[in-house]
Amino acid sequence: MDACASDMHIHMVCEQEQRTQLCVHTPVPCDFPGRSPPVAKPRTSRKRPQTAVLLLTPLRLLFLPVVAFLVAFHQNKQLIGDRGLLPCRTYLQSVQRHFGGRVGWDALSYAPTVLWLLDWSHMDANLDALALLGLGISSFILVCGCANMVLMAALWVLYMSLVNVGQIWYSFGLGRLVAAPLEHVVHLRWPAPQLLQQDRKDEYVSFSKLDLISEIKGLEDRAERRHCIQEQLFGEHVPQGLIKIRGDRCWRDLTCMDFHYETQPVPNPVAYFLHRSPWWFHRFETLSNHFLELVVPFFIFLGRRMCIVHGALQVLFQVVLIISGNLSFLNWLTIVPSLACFDDATLGGLFPSGPGRLKDQVLKIQEEEARGPGAPRTRGRVARGMVNLALGVLVAWLSIPVVLNLLSPRQVMNSSFNPLRIVNTYGAFGSITRERTEVILQGTASANASAPDATWEDYEFKCKPGDLRRRPCLISPYHHRLDWLMWFAAFQTYEHNEWVIHLAGKLLANDAQALSLLARNPFEGRDPPRWVRGEHYRYKFSRPGGRHAAEGKWWIRRRLGPYFPPLSRQDLRGYFTSREWPYPEPE
Repeated sequence: MDACASDMHIHMVCEQEQRTQLCVHTPVPCDFPGRSPPVAKPRTSRKRPQTAVLLLTPLRLLFLPVVAFLVAFHQNKQLIGDRGLLPCRTYLQSVQRHFGGRVGWDALSYAPTVLWLLDWSHMDANLDALALLGLGISSFILVCGCANMVLMAALWVLYMSLVNVGQIWYSFGLGRLVAAPLEHVVHLRWPAPQLLQQDRKDEYVSFSKLDLISEIKGLEDRAERRHCIQEQLFGEHVPQGLIKIRGDRCWRDLTCMDFHYETQPVPNPVAYFLHRSPWWFHRFETLSNHFLELVVPFFIFLGRRMCIVHGALQVLFQVVLIISGNLSFLNWLTIVPSLACFDDATLGGLFPSGPGRLKDQVLKIQEEEARGPGAPRTRGRVARGMVNLALGVLVAWLSIPVVLNLLSPRQVMNSSFNPLRIVNTYGAFGSITRERTEVILQGTASANASAPDATWEDYEFKCKPGDLRRRPCLISPYHHRLDWLMWFAAFQTYEHNEWVIHLAGKLLANDAQALSLLARNPFEGRDPPRWVRGEHYRYKFSRPGGRHAAEGKWWIRRRLGPYFPPLSRQDLRGYFTSREWPYPEPE
């Protein structure tokens, strides 16, 4: 389940007493290969950690939150700001009205966000402040290589505050990034005032080489970490496999990959070539997907070797997905829990060896710890244990509807079962579209939109297909939210996506904020268009080496009809007023 994404402390820990490692059940000690194990005095009453810490989790904890808050800073004002496509102030006001006009517990629990406490008259500034604060904290962690409970709790609160007012822009499975920091908060130690004292560095979680050595002294081998990661790994993949088997028939007849590369939300250049793979290769891909999502997750319960096999296969699977499509940071997030399957003996070769190098320092610390006195059982340790137990029971209780959903033949995907999104259900591509359709927004300066000589010019988005000669983009793990939602809008109608009409109104005014989400404005440096319309096209990859490819075209397209009719600013005045959207004025 998502709440078990406790990646900041995925340390390969083994007990001196029982010689067990995270995801490892083997009688050999967890020292680096090629070195003699430390000689320890026998102990019968106290567990001692003995580990070579493999700090690979900065990928999740440091790099990805920076990307997530950077995306929020670049795009939130245009999407949910004061003059955004779906203003979050309007959303919060509707929530407030629904609960009797008061900002009480009901409203707070329905949409938990710190924006309830801020001045709504400057929502752009509020959104920028939340994004910049999150970007600053995550950048600090990345540069300094250290974090504690307060910092991770702050990141969780900040991102949750954005997700819960983000509406459809934050609605496609990215809540896992929110759930992970909560689990870090559960397991990280409380920050102590004596952080700079050598004997208290166990109170701080750090990632620099020097602090890495110190942290080994303070690690505890807690079984809940192992179980939490097992649950995370199992819960990441099995629901996705089930939603596919229960969903689109093409997953059962093994034909989904015939269409996926061309019809995925934002294809990349590799997808262009993979789409033309032989039919038998696409069948192999689909079978492999079922095997990796429905069979391989059980390997984590079958001992050390099978756990390593699970980790290798899942990392390879996610790398292939990253290479073959722009799926934001979802696949990057999915890689990290699988790293816990690789123990010290497997990854020891990644560390420098030789006298005084990292392996040598770790071994000396292990020897010192094996000979030294056991860690005292302080009131702080007892309190942390009680908090961990209480939160573990809470997560288990909140996971009941998630498990029931998993077992249900009417399984839903990309849903949360509580306002804080502590546990979630995720599943991608339960249905595969067979044809790719695109909404192309066009504008004209002609006074008469119906005139045969009216010249319609296309607007270009950052990444979604448009210009037939433009190479598909490669942006992962960055995420263009508007481009992604335009993919959904293309196989629905504008009545289901009223924000498309809002965007058209902003284009009629040459709104600079909205245009910053686009790659090309054909009316840049000119008067705004008099009319804007949406055209519906079917897009297909050109054939590599074929006639269209020789002309420099990556795509070929055929017009299906209008998506929405030509609109002028005057046509939209009543539409905007009824939805409490600011009426666009020409710039």
